Amino acid sequence: MRLAIANWPKDAPRGSVTAFCAEHGISRKTFYALRARARNEGQAAVLEPRSRRPKTSPTKISEDVKDQAVAVRKALEASGWDHGPISVHDKMLAMGLQPPAVASLARIFRERQVARVHPNKKPRAAYRRFVYPAPNACWQLDATEYVLVGGRKCVIFQLEDDHSRKAIASHVAPSENGEDAVAVMRKGIAAAGVPQRLLTDNGAALNPERMGWIGQLTAYAKTLGVEPITGRPGRPTTQGKNERFHQTLFRWLDKQPLAATCAELQAQVDEFDRYYNTQRGHQALAGRITPQQAWDATPVAEAPRPAPQPIDPEIPVTVSPELGAELPAHEGITDLSVLWEATATKASEQASSCQPKVTGSIQHPGATGTRQLRVYTNGVVNFAGTLFSVTRAMASRIIIADWNPERIIFATTVGEIIAEYEWPSAGTRYQAISKARYRFQNRANQS
Repeated sequence: MRLAIANWPKDAPRGSVTAFCAEHGISRKTFYALRARARNEGQAAVLEPRSRRPKTSPTKISEDVKDQAVAVRKALEASGWDHGPISVHDKMLAMGLQPPAVASLARIFRERQVARVHPNKKPRAAYRRFVYPAPNACWQLDATEYVLVGGRKCVIFQLEDDHSRKAIASHVAPSENGEDAVAVMRKGIAAAGVPQRLLTDNGAALNPERMGWIGQLTAYAKTLGVEPITGRPGRPTTQGKNERFHQTLFRWLDKQPLAATCAELQAQVDEFDRYYNTQRGHQALAGRITPQQAWDATPVAEAPRPAPQPIDPEIPVTVSPELGAELPAHEGITDLSVLWEATATKASEQASSCQPKVTGSIQHPGATGTRQLRVYTNGVVNFAGTLFSVTRAMASRIIIADWNPERIIFATTVGEIIAEYEWPSAGTRYQAISKARYRFQNRANQS
């Protein structure tokens, strides 16, 4: 084709150029460019294609800049922080260097074979992100396991603000339990105030309401007016911000000396939180500012108001026929310590006046009563100073205690009876399930 163009006759018929270009799939512009080259430089100049590369490239990235970019990436990777093109670009800016564009950095890292190619990775434009409008509008709390020296496991609780992505508080604990979940919540409140909502998963230590009982963290949050919310089971992406937070923490901890104790690990996590909040630009925030800058840029959401607590009505007074002690009796009793204190006080007065001591059963209110109780993890409830065994199947759940002067019944919140006891003798500290009435004892043992 090139040879035919070079030898193209001057007296070719009209329309032959158009037909030739259509036959060989080239444009008329290319045809006449090759004809001009053959006329100016000779026919041999047309036979080989020439490079289209420009003779000068003013914006070409020098090798020194490429070396700087690779060195910054290597330093970030060794420190345990994100080291992608965006992170390297922001770090070079912070160092006072003139970085190439983010796309150019990605190309440089591929050329130097220091980055992996993800052809199937979703573009950022495909992400759907939901953000609460202000700091303290919602916190996310989750726990993740970590390993200490010797293979001993511990748990790291991480509390993060949904709006600013700020690390509110972190807490290292021996295990994932309700007490330490409340501890990290208290630490976060002391540092940043009370949030309006608390988003967690459905774990037993965080929010076990779907399992049928109220956890310590949930109960504590509700007393402050905080609304506890959870994601659907099997949907960890609802807590995606905190899950990604774990990944950043692990990448950083992997570059640190392995901690021997929870205290050492807590010091490392505190250092991570400080740098994460104040030094590291967050790619999910507008302008890739730091979480602390995002927190300061928007007014903090107003703290919630605790729900009003019901006020108990005035307690009527009845008289115990044995002691003559004045005892309060009503069905809304929430603390029976006043009953036993009044009984003990009257007994002491009678003893001092040489009256015969009372023996036999514990003195109880003359009227019936009902009260909600929480079962301990070992299946025991504490009522009026005596531990009553019910069943481990109800561990950590709320049950109902219903009593009269002769007996006390423990039932579920829907009215199913668990166990029934006669009142134990005075001074009894523990009442085993074997002391329950026979039919209820069998049910408890089966559970």
